[in-house]
Amino acid sequence: MGDISFRSAVHAERLRFTQEPRTAVRFPGTGERESTSHSDRTHLPDPVVPGQEYQDVTVAYRLATRLTGEPARRPPC
Repeated sequence: MGDISFRSAVHAERLRFTQEPRTAVRFPGTGERESTSHSDRTHLPDPVVPGQEYQDVTVAYRLATRLTGEPARRPPC
């Protein structure tokens, strides 16, 4: 799926959160679309425990979106 697709992977030898992170995925703009996002986490629970140290952490993330409706018409110049 996707007119736009984004993939990323991050790795940390050690990771600690001082507070529980707040995350959000938004697809702003106009037009109808189908969108998806997903992460695979290794050695990192969901949710994380603030103050807990995690080791050998990997997070792989994928986001994809595509327009499904008719393109918006531009006003005449």
